[in-house]
Amino acid sequence: MAVQRLHVEKRFSEIAISGNLVHLAGQLASDTSLDIQGQTQQTLDIIDRFLADAGTDKSHIMSVTIYLKDIEKDYALFNEIWDAWVSDIQALPRTCVEAKLYAPEVLVELSVVAVKPE
Repeated sequence: MAVQRLHVEKRFSEIAISGNLVHLAGQLASDTSLDIQGQTQQTLDIIDRFLADAGTDKSHIMSVTIYLKDIEKDYALFNEIWDAWVSDIQALPRTCVEAKLYAPEVLVELSVVAVKPE
């Protein structure tokens, strides 16, 4: 089965599609000066846009991996934004872990696997 890649950069692509399976690269806010809630909202907005580019939406997400820089400090604040984002769909499978991210100012990164609707 062929793989289609969208938003291709020199080092990576943001989206890989094979059949009806959609993988998004780890997504993070473009403005990392924002607090955890600002970064979370911006990241979810980017995910919405990339899923649309791939022909799907958040209601077709199969799994999300959430990486928080400081899970003790930011988990509840992250969930306030997350809960609003998923309020109109069924709860999504997700994993949330604390991780050392690629730059100190990055507070959250999300990796998504979704399917395209039939």
